[in-house]
Amino acid sequence: MIETFKILLLFPQKSQKNPLVLKIIKKKSLDLLTLIMKFTLRGKSYLFCLGLLFVLSSCSKRYKDALFTAKSDAVMDTLKSVYIFNNNGPEELYYKIKSGDRLAIRNLQNIEFGAQQGSPGSTSSAASSAFIVEVDGSVNLPVVGKVPVVGLTRTEATSKLQGLYSKTLKDPIVELSIVNLKVTFLGEFKSPGNYLIEKDNTSLIEIMGQAGGLSERADGKSLKIIRGNKTHPEIIYVNLKNVNSLASPKLMLQNDDIVYVEPKKIFSSSEKMQTTMTFIQPILLILNTAVIIYNLSR
Repeated sequence: MIETFKILLLFPQKSQKNPLVLKIIKKKSLDLLTLIMKFTLRGKSYLFCLGLLFVLSSCSKRYKDALFTAKSDAVMDTLKSVYIFNNNGPEELYYKIKSGDRLAIRNLQNIEFGAQQGSPGSTSSAASSAFIVEVDGSVNLPVVGKVPVVGLTRTEATSKLQGLYSKTLKDPIVELSIVNLKVTFLGEFKSPGNYLIEKDNTSLIEIMGQAGGLSERADGKSLKIIRGNKTHPEIIYVNLKNVNSLASPKLMLQNDDIVYVEPKKIFSSSEKMQTTMTFIQPILLILNTAVIIYNLSR
């Protein structure tokens, strides 16, 4: 084949008029085209096989960059509804006030309540005041002074304050909220971030609605809630694809819960595939070229 091309290059005019040379060139050109296609297709087959091997090898693994991994995560592969690891018992349906909490208190009958008199550790506005519960379990309030509130629910603390203020204010209507209660949504939500728990019995679905729901990458079977002591936490695994999961009382959110959703496994496989392709394609191109040159020169 090399000799044929030498003839064509050295004697272009004669070669074009010589039927025998043209026939040889045509045959050799077809052979060359067939050879190129053969090795190109073979290279693509190798590439496909390697890619398929990577996909199959990663099918049994979780998303490689997942956060908050634990040995118990294996249950997500067969999870039907809700599974609780390290169960800490029934949840508090009504949060009980603790030291360090910030209480927003206002009297609906008097928008100036709390604005005229402040106290250490409080922030005030014309409509409400936020007071920090001290280490001794009390909160220092205008007019009534220190009031023990630790261990009380929001409703119980509201009733207690309303009773105290009724002695000095005319028909007070006290409203109390705990403004530091929050949950953290991470992973495949449309709007991950911190969200306030503004009322008792706030469910997972309520805050998911505020977070915009799951993203397109989310694996609805891999949601988990990390709760309680971070050194030995309770982990609640939830399969959102099963409607029966919604009946679990464990889906009532607690202060400082971390809610995390992994991406689908296919994204781990596709990311591996892209990395592999980026590495393999130039190598296959070089190998294909080398093989073609070798075969042409034989």
